[in-house]
Amino acid sequence: MNRRLRQLPAVAGLLTLLASGLGAAPAAEAAPAAFTHPGVLVSRAQLDFVRAKVQAGAQPWKAAYDQMHASKYASLSRTPKPRSVVECGSYSNPNYGCTDEREDALAAYTLALEWYITQDSRYAAKAVQIMDAWSGTITDHTNSNAPLQTAWSASTWPRAAEIIRYTYSGWAADKVSRFGGMLRNVYLPEVVNGSNSNGNWELSMTEATIGIAVFLDDRTVYDKAVAKFRGRVPAYVYLASDGALPRTAPGSGLTTRDQIVSYWQGQSTFVDGLTQETCRDFTHTGYGLSAISHVAETSRIQGQDLYPEVADRLRHALGLQAKYELGAAVPSWLCGGVLNRGLGPVTEVGFNALHNRLGYAMDNTQALTEQQRPAGTDNLFVAWESLTHADNPA
Repeated sequence: MNRRLRQLPAVAGLLTLLASGLGAAPAAEAAPAAFTHPGVLVSRAQLDFVRAKVQAGAQPWKAAYDQMHASKYASLSRTPKPRSVVECGSYSNPNYGCTDEREDALAAYTLALEWYITQDSRYAAKAVQIMDAWSGTITDHTNSNAPLQTAWSASTWPRAAEIIRYTYSGWAADKVSRFGGMLRNVYLPEVVNGSNSNGNWELSMTEATIGIAVFLDDRTVYDKAVAKFRGRVPAYVYLASDGALPRTAPGSGLTTRDQIVSYWQGQSTFVDGLTQETCRDFTHTGYGLSAISHVAETSRIQGQDLYPEVADRLRHALGLQAKYELGAAVPSWLCGGVLNRGLGPVTEVGFNALHNRLGYAMDNTQALTEQQRPAGTDNLFVAWESLTHADNPA
């Protein structure tokens, strides 16, 4: 038989494989059949790695632990301050419970980490006290910043709850159920449908949604979060392969060049790694990039690794922002030659995944990450990521 004819079945099989999507980079289309717990941002294997490093006095983990331990969030004398209705206006003005809610959620997560690392049950009991106080009180979020406030708090609560629920035996089943009801009935409705505001809003809302989905073992909500993520990330970080203009998120209503340029803070020159909020300020950009990293990390723990899908965008975005955060001169074409720096402690998770696991060279991001260690907290929804993710192979 002609050699070329013999190859046809193989070629046909390859074409079928490609058409089915199986020949491309793996991209699962649905939630895992069974969720992994604890599995929001940190896994049991990652926690075990951290505990061993801290116990051995190894760096940077010991310094990161000491930083966390000395923080107000680790205090065993903390009194939670739950409210029935948390009201947050623009930039938290008015601030009726906004700071209290975010900080109590961060404290619960901090105490959960303390519990796992030290195995001192007092920390777990304090985390439970805080979570029970809020789940028995809160009913709503109101005013203009309600979606973002809800997103920040609901990004943190499931991290704490996952660790406590699956590694500590002292959280009563009825209180676990009540906490889940709080996530489903108070938080989820505010975040699950996303937002057409600045991209960091929808990305943080998506992070909250995927964390809630894992805690609730809800595959439908998980899939909805992943769909939002896949629509928003390409609309938040530009790559030259997108063409002359950045992509737009589904439902954004942005249909003209002028609208897109305005949405991108007036920036009309686009380069790899530019974000929709780079020319606004690096702080809000940091919120967006952190949420991208967090969603991808949770998906990886759950067996549906979204990092390969966003790797180019995330590594270029981290690299571009890191370059200028480190002090590089700003060219006149970029944001009129003026950047508002202040990226925040947001690079550890993405850097560990992209550089250490996937092997990308990320010189600027590496320099900034190592310079900032130990990375602390932004007092909103990012906390202790040098401790949890620095060079963590798990």
